Amino acid sequence: MEKMSRKTKETEIDVELSDGGESHIKTPIKFLDHMLASFSKHGNFGLRLTARSKDEDEHHLVEDVAITLGQAFRKRREAGPVRRFGHEIIPMDDALVGVALDAGGRGYYEGNLPHKLYDHFLRSFAHEAGVTLHVDVMHGRDEHHIIEAAFKALGRALRKGLEAASEVQSTKGEATTRGG
Repeated sequence: MEKMSRKTKETEIDVELSDGGESHIKTPIKFLDHMLASFSKHGNFGLRLTARSKDEDEHHLVEDVAITLGQAFRKRREAGPVRRFGHEIIPMDDALVGVALDAGGRGYYEGNLPHKLYDHFLRSFAHEAGVTLHVDVMHGRDEHHIIEAAFKALGRALRKGLEAASEVQSTKGEATTRGG
């Protein structure tokens, strides 16, 4: 189980990440709760996450949740050799979203979510987790459906990329974290 906390003048975030199990997510932003629950369910991650805003600024809260969650996944990724690569395409009504990632230690994000706050969430998460993350919105009109499909696809792709491997999946013989 990976545990991470972040306490700033703006927020207090606590994260516990485990394999499988139920998730208990409580933030002041119900849509964020819903996205994290979808991410957790589809990635088969047990997630206990509480977040409190001290300044009532959604940007600070969403960013700090992404940072703390990313740090928990970095800790998990660095625990041993992983498969590294994962991808998933999720349809959700009008939306079709693809996610491809490399959990090899290089924090990078390329995406085009229609809501800048959740685009920033994914950028912050990728940087802190040390994953290269590409999110491609292929179709969609409804922002809710697009963002939810992205979070579901991210959970599923991350589960694949973090599967244990018998050896480091790199011709260099190591996969070191850069950035974050």
